[in-house]
Amino acid sequence: MARFLACALFLLLNTAFPIPLGAQSPPAKDVPSREFFSGVITVLADDQITVSKSVHGKSSEARVFLIAKETRVEGKLRLKARVTVRYRHSDDGDQALHIIVRTSQKK
Repeated sequence: MARFLACALFLLLNTAFPIPLGAQSPPAKDVPSREFFSGVITVLADDQITVSKSVHGKSSEARVFLIAKETRVEGKLRLKARVTVRYRHSDDGDQALHIIVRTSQKK
């Protein structure tokens, strides 16, 4: 019986005085999000590329990426080349950070 009363008292006190937990800090807004987009180059210029992606059963999507001096390019950019673009959103548009040209592997 004493054990039952001790458990009941413990549960009563445990719920009566909850321990406050620290508040979660909001995510930092200054950190730019970096995203990826893969597809085929449809328009190629010195300062930007347009990459088009088509998924079976869905409408195709095209994105324009700005190319700056800081943009890293792996491979040779050419029309109809498959690429993966790591980019970030900016006020001017989507800024390409890294462009990887995918080579086709023959079987």
